[in-house]
Amino acid sequence: MTETDNTPSTTVMADTEMIEMVEVIKGKPVVPGVVYAPVTWVTARPALPEPTETVAEDRRDAEYEAFTAAVETVSGRLAARAEHVDGHARQVLEATVAIARDRAWARKVKKSVAAGQTNQYAVRQATEDFIGMFLKAGGVMAERVTDLADVRDRVIAELRGDPEPGIPQVDTPHVLLADDLAPADTATLDPSLIVAVVTEKGGATSHTAIIARQLDIPCVVATGPTLRSVAQDAPVVVDGGLGTVETGVDADEATRRVADAAALAEKVRAWTGPAQTSDGQRVQLLANVQDGATARQAAESVAEGIGLFRTELCFLSETEEPTVDEQAEKYAEVFRAFPEGKVVVRTLDAGSDKPVPFVNAEDEENPALGVRGLRIARGNQELLERQLDGIALALEMSGRTAASAHTWVMAPMVATVYEAKWFAELCHDRGLTAGAMIEVPAAALMAEKMMSYLDFVSIGTNDLTQYTMAADRLSSSLAYLTDPWQPAVLHLVHTTCRAGSVTRTAVGVCGEAAADPVLACVLTGLGVNSLSAATPALAAVGARLGDVDFVTCREMAAAALNAEGAEEARAAAGAVIGL
Repeated sequence: MTETDNTPSTTVMADTEMIEMVEVIKGKPVVPGVVYAPVTWVTARPALPEPTETVAEDRRDAEYEAFTAAVETVSGRLAARAEHVDGHARQVLEATVAIARDRAWARKVKKSVAAGQTNQYAVRQATEDFIGMFLKAGGVMAERVTDLADVRDRVIAELRGDPEPGIPQVDTPHVLLADDLAPADTATLDPSLIVAVVTEKGGATSHTAIIARQLDIPCVVATGPTLRSVAQDAPVVVDGGLGTVETGVDADEATRRVADAAALAEKVRAWTGPAQTSDGQRVQLLANVQDGATARQAAESVAEGIGLFRTELCFLSETEEPTVDEQAEKYAEVFRAFPEGKVVVRTLDAGSDKPVPFVNAEDEENPALGVRGLRIARGNQELLERQLDGIALALEMSGRTAASAHTWVMAPMVATVYEAKWFAELCHDRGLTAGAMIEVPAAALMAEKMMSYLDFVSIGTNDLTQYTMAADRLSSSLAYLTDPWQPAVLHLVHTTCRAGSVTRTAVGVCGEAAADPVLACVLTGLGVNSLSAATPALAAVGARLGDVDFVTCREMAAAALNAEGAEEARAAAGAVIGL
């Protein structure tokens, strides 16, 4: 099977009485685990309304009032759900509520209704206008098209008196299948009933993937349209580690595979660290966090510290730049979770897929290649300096010191040696340990010269993969390219690690690649010193590392580097340890 081929493969399994056809659908692995259960498809979205005869003028006020009532009902349901969840799930639901209650959207609907359109068609038309604007903006704005369509469909269904679209009600464990999942639906998944998620679209950084990791349920995305061949209630085996969905598997064989996976999961649950290979090669295992709440969750896990504090996620709803004191309060919450552990703070990674309202970024045709991350500070150095001042103040407020508590600060989107030197000087002036993200191929190629000014680097494999492969990491149709197993990406990681070895500079990985237990072994073999991932993924990484020695990690790395593609690299590395 080639990297671009999602055609189901067929295996013939025979015994003396029957021949059973096993169909395998391949997608992108997101959360490992094996389950065997019947499938349920998401409830169909309502058919979109077509223009009809003009609504009489004396009925138009009532037509709009019905729309506002439907919006209140829909947003009320979503807000109620938000009260019963935490973390990213709550943020997703609250963001969807905000879209439903958006005044600009309501004004567009009101204008159309006043012109004689039905409220349903006005909803469709207003949403299409916003979808066009979001797609043009690109990045995370384009990803929010799913949110817009979800709100549209919920309001239209309410206006028609139809059932709310989305996840169906089930009373026994099922595997949820969908072309894509609305963030509001993903945020309310019940892991006792929805035991795995598989989507035709999506990527490793989508809402579906993020929440599946939080819930620790197997997840496969980007299967392509072949997923549609799976019938409602058909029993399937989902392997989130391999990224496969299989139909026609013998029930006894499926049960055995689930039991084997459960035994492995129990081993992972029992693992307490520290992370090291079987012959004692240490690797720091750190957590990716976004605020005080996620930092406290990490502190209760096997994480030794924080490898990526995404500061911009603290301020996505702020319309004005927070003061130094206000920023310090947010940062101090995270520092207090690890009073003596390592904490790596990333300065604002605004722009592209993470627009921050108080950062006045220009309108760009291609924001992913535009003014984002550290580049924003080149035109507004005071913005960066105030953030660094806030970080330094937060250290005092939390009782930490930069030296004794290992507080490191890194800049995103560093592309030149000049940028690395400039940022390092700003950090060192404040007594902060200075680092840079390696997520632009130019930074990997120039890593040794950059390291002469830096104290550490951290490889962001999500963006490094995107820029190396010239493929939008939010595009489900390009998911086969945006795979961190791509040998070209691994070669850049290797280049960075060799530079770190020469200059004695710490090299970490804080992208999604660090959450893959097998790839974590490869990264260790390439010379990575620390791995930072979502908290629920850490124990599996640590347990896998403990099963192999450092020589084996290096053999796995060599096998992956010598492969011709991502699938071949994954298979070659796995073969070294009998997978």
